Amino acid sequence: MGMGRIKMSGLLGAPVLFVLCSVLRGTAGSNARALPSISDDIPFRLTWPGPEVTLPTTGILYREDNYVIMTTTDKEKYKCLVPLLANGNEEEEGDYKGPTPGELLEPLYKQSSCSFRIESYWTYEVCHGKYIRQYHDEKETGLKFNSQEYYLGNMIKKSPLREADDQQEENAKEDSKKKVPTKNIDGQKTPYYPVAMGNGTPCSLKQNQPRVSTVMYICHPEAKHEILSIAEITTCEYEVLILTPLLCNHPNYRYRASPVNDIFCQSLPGSPRRPHSLDKFERQQEITKTSFRRAKEEEMHATEEKIFPVQKSINIGTQQSLITGHISKLTDDQLIKEFLSGSYCFHGGVGWWKYEFCYGKYVHQYHEDKESGKTTTIVVGTWKKEEHIEWAKKKNAAVSILPKADNTQSVKMVSHFYGNGDVCDLNEKPRQVIVKLKCKESDSPHAVTLYMLEPHICQYVLGVESPVICKILDTADENGLLSVPD
Repeated sequence: MGMGRIKMSGLLGAPVLFVLCSVLRGTAGSNARALPSISDDIPFRLTWPGPEVTLPTTGILYREDNYVIMTTTDKEKYKCLVPLLANGNEEEEGDYKGPTPGELLEPLYKQSSCSFRIESYWTYEVCHGKYIRQYHDEKETGLKFNSQEYYLGNMIKKSPLREADDQQEENAKEDSKKKVPTKNIDGQKTPYYPVAMGNGTPCSLKQNQPRVSTVMYICHPEAKHEILSIAEITTCEYEVLILTPLLCNHPNYRYRASPVNDIFCQSLPGSPRRPHSLDKFERQQEITKTSFRRAKEEEMHATEEKIFPVQKSINIGTQQSLITGHISKLTDDQLIKEFLSGSYCFHGGVGWWKYEFCYGKYVHQYHEDKESGKTTTIVVGTWKKEEHIEWAKKKNAAVSILPKADNTQSVKMVSHFYGNGDVCDLNEKPRQVIVKLKCKESDSPHAVTLYMLEPHICQYVLGVESPVICKILDTADENGLLSVPD
């Protein structure tokens, strides 16, 4: 079994996988079974119980003969018991007789509903069951606009493609055990319902073949059909992720947290409980992180001009966490002041990693282990006003303006630079993140959407969308710095 194919505890620079690849090599013992292929979609955790181990009797199953012998570069030997992984269908409700996924999404098609996503340059429009459009408008003179647009895909109701989808729906009704496709999102194996769209704008890079897209609908009980992401997976072929509550009525598409699968590595006679190289590496990592964070904390304390109150947070995930007693008592003015002071923080994320954003302070990525009670935190970026202003002047991308038909303009997004994060194991450079603050209208003033992308190694983009931001975007100065409205 190749240990390089096992994901240990998360993404974005976790050190455990690197260590294991460098200190261990696997050899199948004479009694070892042929091991199944292990998917990168499934999280694993190595544990070191010593020479004796008591295997769990519930949950993931283990067998004494399902193991691999691992040998370190120091000739230490371990017998690693690997869990028997299920095919993922055991929790699906085979007797489900309700509407198919396509039928559950029909309200989106009938209402001619469209979802929008604003990036720094492009705006994306997904009109469900109709088309996907990518466009950019620039004001020239007066009310005249210069527009660029591309259709990434279209759907014609009577097309052979749609007829094939209808046949697939019928097959799904007859075969409730049909495998549901999944995608790794934030380290989490997530089921989705795909809808293909073709016949988009011809692509000059592919001999004028039409652009095509796959729209992946994902269950999220609190979503309002938001576009989670749009990616060009290959030239002129796109992947669009949509969060919708409509699919949550189907048991096979509900979000389920993937359990962390333990691999128990027993030390064989003459070997320590844990590899010496692993212990040494983890001690060095802890010393490096502690020293780096202490230096940053001392620097922050030296430059702070006032003490901020205790931080309060907003979570996204369940309706209960969105509406709490404390939050409901805050007025809009209080909310804005506490957000801009960094004492009112946003939390988000639906996978292994969660994200915390405190305006003018930092961006953290963290994972809470419910079993051990421990929290792993990575500093993605910290705020320094001078560094941000230098970045803003160099990139000229801190403020994005939206022209209006009445010859006025408004701010549609501001971007802030947070640098000096924890050192990245993959390139030995501090992490950094561009935070894009956007307006998102909602019935709840406390709603918030956070999503994180990693376009380059340990260089991130954090999207933050909230009604709170709607009230302060137009206060942005030339560097994108926000203030309390008059």
